[in-house]
Amino acid sequence: MKFAIVGYGKMGRMVERIAIERGHEIAVKLDEFNNSNFEGITEENFRGVDAAIDFSVPSAAIPNIEKIASIKVNLVVGTTGWLENLEDVKAAVAKHDIGLVWSPNFSIGVNAFFRIVAEATRLLSGEPQYEAWAWEIHHSAKKDAPSGTLLKLVDEMHKAGYVKHVDVGSNRAGTIAGTHEIGFDSPADTITLRHTARNREGFALGAVKAAEWVAGKKGFHEFGDILF
Repeated sequence: MKFAIVGYGKMGRMVERIAIERGHEIAVKLDEFNNSNFEGITEENFRGVDAAIDFSVPSAAIPNIEKIASIKVNLVVGTTGWLENLEDVKAAVAKHDIGLVWSPNFSIGVNAFFRIVAEATRLLSGEPQYEAWAWEIHHSAKKDAPSGTLLKLVDEMHKAGYVKHVDVGSNRAGTIAGTHEIGFDSPADTITLRHTARNREGFALGAVKAAEWVAGKKGFHEFGDILF
């Protein structure tokens, strides 16, 4: 397949390496030097591209998505920090009749973790003595806090029936790939659930697998739904 990478930073380069290892071609690479005003997103540049993989920055995500959708190219979006515009993105996908896979985290383990946390929450939601917290830490270059992954975890907890407040915390330091923790505490005991990423390879592999899947498909999809 032919892929485009939008946001050619550390994640973009890792996506490129894994895609090539899996036998794909990177036809387009866009960054702040050749797409600062979205001038790199053209029908000519994207001709023959099966899917674009976006790991850019929150401020560029929505214009990137809308412009790529308008030229009828399918998308995988791993950029976070734009969830308040989710309905606009879904509308663009429907309007231009493309396929898009989104996730705040393309790690296969994290997407399993979403479901593990939801199941734990369902088991405890009828036990009012338990209070909950959600915490994450990432490298100091990460733009958004709390992470999109942590917000997704808290959303999954509420969907699973937890109606009380979840105390949320974030830290940014060093080169940490990402750790997410959900905890439940009662007078009798504490339950702690934690996912720790050792590196960014898991995110890149998941994004490439999503791009392989979305090529030729239509509609808005979450990675966890297609993965499981």
